[in-house]
Amino acid sequence: MRLALQMHDYRLTTAEILYHMPDHPGLLQSYVWQDLDLAPDYPALRKFLDFWTRRLDGKLHSVRVGSAPLITPGSWRHGHVLTLH
Repeated sequence: MRLALQMHDYRLTTAEILYHMPDHPGLLQSYVWQDLDLAPDYPALRKFLDFWTRRLDGKLHSVRVGSAPLITPGSWRHGHVLTLH
């Protein structure tokens, strides 16, 4: 399943989420989220952030996103080929 997603241009996406601690709003806490997602819209990340704002107490401060393709044309190679006569 993961390989199929990667072949459809899903990328490893990492988001650093800074949020205000519920008991101490003046303090920021960091949370790192990582999954395969489709750039540039990032539907999985948006779904997670929507869940965060609806269900969790910590108010979001900022989100930094980075993504990189896992399979590039130069890295997708077939292994050895065995021919039987």
